[in-house]
Amino acid sequence: MSSSTYDLAVIGSGPAGQKGAIAAAKAHKRVALVDRTVMMGGVCVHTGTIPSKTLREAIFQLTGSTVNALYGKPNGDISVQDLASRVSAIVSRETEVIRAQLKRNGVTVYQGCAVFLDPHTLEVQGDGEKTELKAEKVLVACGTRPAHSPEIAFDNHRVVDTDHLSGLGRIPKEIIVVGAGVVGMEYASFMAALGADVTLIDQRPAILEFADREIIEALCYHLRQLGVTFRLGEKVAQVRIDPQREFVFADLQSGKRVHGEALIYAVGRQANADQLQLEAAGLAADSRGRLKVNEFFQSDVPHIYAAGDVIGFPALASTSMEQGRLAASHMFGIPFEHMPDLFPYGIYTIPEISMVGQTEETLTANKVPYEVGIARYSELAKSMMLGDEVGMLKLLFHRETRVLLGVHALGQRATEIIHIGQAVLFYRGSVEYFRDMVFNYPTLAEAYKVAALDGLNKL
Repeated sequence: MSSSTYDLAVIGSGPAGQKGAIAAAKAHKRVALVDRTVMMGGVCVHTGTIPSKTLREAIFQLTGSTVNALYGKPNGDISVQDLASRVSAIVSRETEVIRAQLKRNGVTVYQGCAVFLDPHTLEVQGDGEKTELKAEKVLVACGTRPAHSPEIAFDNHRVVDTDHLSGLGRIPKEIIVVGAGVVGMEYASFMAALGADVTLIDQRPAILEFADREIIEALCYHLRQLGVTFRLGEKVAQVRIDPQREFVFADLQSGKRVHGEALIYAVGRQANADQLQLEAAGLAADSRGRLKVNEFFQSDVPHIYAAGDVIGFPALASTSMEQGRLAASHMFGIPFEHMPDLFPYGIYTIPEISMVGQTEETLTANKVPYEVGIARYSELAKSMMLGDEVGMLKLLFHRETRVLLGVHALGQRATEIIHIGQAVLFYRGSVEYFRDMVFNYPTLAEAYKVAALDGLNKL
């Protein structure tokens, strides 16, 4: 067994692992990064963020979703292969970009699976011999896998998790989606946009509770218009496949039965920390395989840090990148500023939603006097050109100081325009900034001025 010594060993090459490794390398540290050959770039590149967002864009392009809204043209027949070919091309490209970034920054990549031998030593099992890595610091960024339920028998054809959507073969006319979290909502909207009748089941009575209620209500209304049926407060008791009729039946604990040609199970994720022999490092994961960390992303063993999906919510690629960078900065004394209150959230449903800052619910709970300004896409020339009349932009600001407190968006390019509000929040700017600035016309960004005027007129 060969052995090497590093300042930092990173487990996982997803967004948190990449950015943590590169931040340390830029500080002239010797960095090793470990991941499986087929997973360079992590779940983000191979089964999560990049594939799902590529799928979303492919659906837009292949169905002509906005063209249909404008000109009433019907969707053509689209196969899973049509969508998968586009995803495959983007995944290959992103994988090579990441490899090049790591190489350019001098990060040594080990291909294989890592486990702890002791708090400072990892064993990497690759295709050939085992390699032993000794490191002063360790960053655990091993990501997650789809969680499974013992009540559901997956066959990766009719009953699939989100890693095996290509197994569906064709676009079902009726489909069941179990789980109305971020991933479940995204895939339910994708299938609805492709013309499927979707039944969305979740045991919680409300969905995406961290987001603005008005935005979520508008999203759900639009999804219902697309053919999504919500079954909230319901839990799946059993799933049965009828091969003769080519149907999947889901029996709910309430006694109801729903059916479809396929079922996508999207209830949560299982973190991969349970595969690292954590006990050898003096650590333990929770029942979901997650690690507990402090505000600096340190685990209970101070030289071992964790970042990304393995530490739980919000488990977004964007926030994971920043967590990895901040963890590396803290471990090597690199100056940094941590601003989780300004992390933006982007949920790539059709239509997409995004938010940054506070919600009406948090402001009300904290007794902050606020006002609301709203711009509806139906008022904007640009959104008319794009064929999007369902969108809206919502600004929350302090009634007395006019300081911007939160921004919430629904509709095309919501995840792009949210960053205008993010910049103003960072500088503690006033909503009057939007009133006084000139915006290109026609643009979706103009919604900020419309919303600001709406809110200021209420004072």
